Amino acid sequence: MTNDSISSTRPAPPISSTRPAPPIGGFQEIDGRRIFVHRSGSGGPAVVFLPGASAVGLDYFGVQQGVSQFTTAVVYDRGGTGYSDPLPLPRTAAAVAAELRELLRAQHIAAPYVLVPHSLGGLYAHRFAQLYPQDVAGLVWLDALHRDWDDFMPPAASLAAVEQMAPDREQLERMRPALRKMNAELLADHPEHMRQALIDAKASDEWTHAGIAERTKLAELATELRAGPDLPDVPVIALTAVGTDPAQQALTSERTLREMHDGHTRMDAALVSAVSHGEQRILSDTVHHRLCFDRPDAVVQAIRDVVDRTRL
Repeated sequence: MTNDSISSTRPAPPISSTRPAPPIGGFQEIDGRRIFVHRSGSGGPAVVFLPGASAVGLDYFGVQQGVSQFTTAVVYDRGGTGYSDPLPLPRTAAAVAAELRELLRAQHIAAPYVLVPHSLGGLYAHRFAQLYPQDVAGLVWLDALHRDWDDFMPPAASLAAVEQMAPDREQLERMRPALRKMNAELLADHPEHMRQALIDAKASDEWTHAGIAERTKLAELATELRAGPDLPDVPVIALTAVGTDPAQQALTSERTLREMHDGHTRMDAALVSAVSHGEQRILSDTVHHRLCFDRPDAVVQAIRDVVDRTRL
């Protein structure tokens, strides 16, 4: 089997003609559902990317290719999102973590792993580490959500407040052209066949509504995580993006934005200080949703550094 091939325990059901087919990668059947997965590179520890809400695994293709030069790199879509089969959202963090572990085992990707969560993926990565600490070799935190978010953020940016910010159907229709333009710009460096396929799929109702649905129970996810242990004592690097986002500026007061940046910086600092080999790297030239597109060099370097530390 080549590094980019996809194994399956059973033949996957045919792709529905009404749903987009992935331009690369394939499917692993888990509990009768297809989970999209694409792997590249070889060696270990394997690096696994956990997308944010409204993101999909192939958004991280550029950094995956960089990481594949020195170890196995895996991107995937959670059940109910992206190219994976639909299912009701949102889900518990435990359900997402169990699905990911089963996927990696079915793909014969040996543990332990370096988990690389972005945004919402941070809550799922932390739950994975709580449930399967022996399977986690290290973490690279990409401006990710934290279970103690509300302890560091102003009330206007609490998890409950963020849940209420999701657009309704009418707002979504008005935003659609701008979102399509943004995705075209973000994906500019992707191979053309992959870029256009992603732009079209991201504009679909199914993908858009999945991204919104995953944001509807953030406070409950944080509560679920607070009932479990802290992160295991493994190498952790947190990339904290504190650049200025014009769209966020238009919707949020200057004072609240300042408090959010300060809170996020302190939150990530607390995260890395809780482990023996933790490090925070602050990036002032990018923002939350652009991190992997603007600074793939910083992301790949952080992953390489954590991988190297796990090998010591």
